[in-house]
Amino acid sequence: MYNIAYEETYKDGQVIFKEGSSGDWVYVVLSGNVEISRAVREKKLVVEKLKSGEIFGELAFLGSIRRTATARAVGETMVGIIDREFLDQEFNKIHSDFRSILVAVVDRFKRLIERTSGSKS
Repeated sequence: MYNIAYEETYKDGQVIFKEGSSGDWVYVVLSGNVEISRAVREKKLVVEKLKSGEIFGELAFLGSIRRTATARAVGETMVGIIDREFLDQEFNKIHSDFRSILVAVVDRFKRLIERTSGSKS
């Protein structure tokens, strides 16, 4: 289904990436679960829990922005990192107008996240 470059395994509670960090890899949950959370007023707010087959990290890829949330393994979890070269090739095949729309949506979503959490990423 996805063009996986390589796989990584994480132990329960291990951080896959942190909110505010750089990186534009897109991940897919292969087994286990991933908790997506944000720091809001110094407290952890769980945004979503992902299961096998779901992707995450796409905002950083699409918008070339810092991570808007923290991803953490729930139980032993295996994730696949989707091949960056493949993603770049496929993204660049999209008409430039549509690419601009996608980037604008990501930017708007990032601003919404910032306003609702009272922070700047």
